[in-house]
Amino acid sequence: MRIAFTAFIVFGLLVIHLPLYAHSIHYDVQQKGISTRIFYSEKDPASYSEYEIYGPGEKMPHQTGRTDKNGFVSFVPDRTGAWKIKILGESSHGFHGVTIEVKVDEAINLKTFSKPLAATHTKLIIGVSLIFGLFGVYALLKSRKLQTKTDKPLKLEKGGT
Repeated sequence: MRIAFTAFIVFGLLVIHLPLYAHSIHYDVQQKGISTRIFYSEKDPASYSEYEIYGPGEKMPHQTGRTDKNGFVSFVPDRTGAWKIKILGESSHGFHGVTIEVKVDEAINLKTFSKPLAATHTKLIIGVSLIFGLFGVYALLKSRKLQTKTDKPLKLEKGGT
């Protein structure tokens, strides 16, 4: 009986010193991952917009949620390849959607990302717009000069036959 009591006391002391994980939340803060800022204009972030993140070749989302108040989406990729971030933002002009492709390298770091057409070819778009604009002004002025010449009444000459 004395052995059973001693075993009970030893067991009780061991149980008291075991950490209790059943009702606790653990965390680890790490400096890694990829963040994307979504915005309508520089001073207008896409706050609380819905998003879905798809890993390379995945049909089911790797992560879903909403952007934070500053329009940021952050995630930690678990493999290399092209990740897709689908954003559905709502502004005063209605719903706007965009899909961003983020390429992750072997070290699970950002390699490249897709940019909108306007961002990649801004100088070209501005140049073409200026050419069309200047041509439009030239054509307008030329047509007004022709119109003022034709608005004058024609003089008919008398004589002849």
